[in-house]
Amino acid sequence: MPKLALVLILTSPFALSACGTTTTERAASAGLFGAAAGAALGSLSADAGAGALIGAGVGALGGYLYDQHQKGNID
Repeated sequence: MPKLALVLILTSPFALSACGTTTTERAASAGLFGAAAGAALGSLSADAGAGALIGAGVGALGGYLYDQHQKGNID
């Protein structure tokens, strides 16, 4: 995989994560982008399923934390 493609796979979830206006929308969108990135990276180690699950969890948590930060609940 070319280095540019790998960089795009790793950075696009951060650029697109937490799209939405409610806590649920932000956590869900970040979770979906995290799952996609995790599956792509997991496929490099022949375990796309585990990568997708880990990516979804990390993405959803990140979207929730981002939402709470935007609301002023987390400094």
